[in-house]
Amino acid sequence: MFSAQVFVSMLVVTIALHVILGAVAYSVMLERKIASWVQNRIGPNRTGFDFGQPFLPKFHFWGLGQPLADGLKLFLKEDYTPPNVDKVLFIIAPMLAVVPALIAWAVIPWGGYWDFPGLTVFGTEIAQPGMAVVTVAPINIGILYFLAVGSLAVYGVVIGGYASNNKYSFLGGLRATAQMLSYEIPLGVSILIIILMFGTARTDLIVLNQAQGILGWNIVWMPLLAVIFFTSQLAEANRTPFDLAECEQELVGGFHTEYSSMKFALYFLAEYAHIVTGAAFFTLLFLGGWSIPFYVGQAAAGGLPLVLLNVGVFAFKMFLIVALVMVIRWTIPRFRFDQLMQLAWRCLIPVSLILLLAAAVLVALKVPAIHWWMLGVNVLTFIGLVVIGPKVPKGPPVNRKIPLEGSRFSPLTTS
Repeated sequence: MFSAQVFVSMLVVTIALHVILGAVAYSVMLERKIASWVQNRIGPNRTGFDFGQPFLPKFHFWGLGQPLADGLKLFLKEDYTPPNVDKVLFIIAPMLAVVPALIAWAVIPWGGYWDFPGLTVFGTEIAQPGMAVVTVAPINIGILYFLAVGSLAVYGVVIGGYASNNKYSFLGGLRATAQMLSYEIPLGVSILIIILMFGTARTDLIVLNQAQGILGWNIVWMPLLAVIFFTSQLAEANRTPFDLAECEQELVGGFHTEYSSMKFALYFLAEYAHIVTGAAFFTLLFLGGWSIPFYVGQAAAGGLPLVLLNVGVFAFKMFLIVALVMVIRWTIPRFRFDQLMQLAWRCLIPVSLILLLAAAVLVALKVPAIHWWMLGVNVLTFIGLVVIGPKVPKGPPVNRKIPLEGSRFSPLTTS
């Protein structure tokens, strides 16, 4: 016989894992459709579920069979392992990349609190009635768990680049190391500010503290912090404009150049799983989780209909964030690597530390209406960034034109 929380946690594991894997698969199709809309194309719309078999219906189902076709294609490709690689590390690296992305969502409170009525089958009580959090692990260190697990993803990228015995892959792994170590700092500081503000690291309590309609959401009171967290999440997921670890123009494919078939598919799966998990945590920290906008009196606990409503609200907010991430990929060009490092060390890290100092002072002084104070701090910090930022010394230029004789830009050949 299980307690209500244990039974609900097992139920969430069973359902959420398959839903997230399906969401990851269809995120690939969503990305292709968004790319086609941005580029004024149609995009994938022909692949149904018949796969050319004459005895199956020819309806294309709006192209919804495309993710399955992509998976079959990757599964049936040759699984080639180049010579002179470190075979053990080469094989386990994709697993190290995908596992952290698939376990980080364990602390997400998907549907609030369920007043579980219990479960009895043929007169045998399987689960006791009681109140349960609709999550896998309602632990007190939920946010810290996410930070710890998310930081492990870099090992899959770095080990894959190192084990490939390829200079492009190795450079991609080095770039990923520098990038993820740099952007872990503002990401961690952003989470620390949320913990300071609410006095807890439990994910469900953080959502409860925002459940006063849209005016309770952290994105309203700390917009600059939300931008810092979102930017750091893009860098952590190796998404454009921060995909310097795999940029084709310089590194062929970066850390996964030598990977094929399902090993490459695991890296591909890891990237989109990081996007989905990052969207879930952004929703949790800044968009009020399951809370409905403009509905102040929404109950946090109730029966199954309320749980399903909360899950639907949470999923819709996640979908909007995932779509925004994909639109950014097809809108903003890729940074240079020095620009990537400058953004972290000369902008995001100092600004996040200023916000952390302000939050610590406000919490220590126990000021009333602390949210209004944090909004003022965010606005003043942004104004200071706009005013002072351009005046900060930038160091020597990195894109100097070399005076090569015969070049149209050479001062040696101009009169």
